[in-house]
Amino acid sequence: PEVGVESVDSTCFGRNYFKSAEVVDADREQVLADAAALKELATDYYRPEVGVESVDPTCFGRNYFSSMESDESFDDNERKTVFAEAAALKELAGDYHHPEVGVESVDSTCFGR
Repeated sequence: PEVGVESVDSTCFGRNYFKSAEVVDADREQVLADAAALKELATDYYRPEVGVESVDPTCFGRNYFSSMESDESFDDNERKTVFAEAAALKELAGDYHHPEVGVESVDSTCFGR
């Protein structure tokens, strides 16, 4: 910090003379708008209690190529397996989000000499 910059490469400073100033300003405004949208999306992702304001109707759908009987053909064991996996994933996500919880048990094969 106490030693100043003696020489600067001229290629560090530049301007695109092929674009007009209005285009450069429009690009800057677009970049700032994208950054604001990404910030809002990150905030919504980090705070799920805020909720969803509106949802695109194309997100919801039904497969009309399968019959209704096939939807009801899931047996109880498969349904229990799916719910157990969902509960395990939910617990894992909670542990990942709160690292202060810590690890309760570790497999002994993780530590070896």
